[in-house]
Amino acid sequence: MTDNSYRVVEVVGTWKVGSDEAIANPVRRASETVENLDWFVVVQIKGHIEDGAVDHCQVDLKLGFRLKSVS
Repeated sequence: MTDNSYRVVEVVGTWKVGSDEAIANPVRRASETVENLDWFVVVQIKGHIEDGAVDHCQVDLKLGFRLKSVS
């Protein structure tokens, strides 16, 4: 097994239908510009209430990507 170093970025996903989309959408978007994405952590789930009902929710994520090795 090789030793790896990671950088962590924080992103927020929103959804009206399901929390899976709130996780998948920012991961998909980050993968368009960041190489070597390896893992994510859900830090927090929060929501917005409008007229006594849940309007939408947000998921705060940390995404980890491997830094390239220097030879």
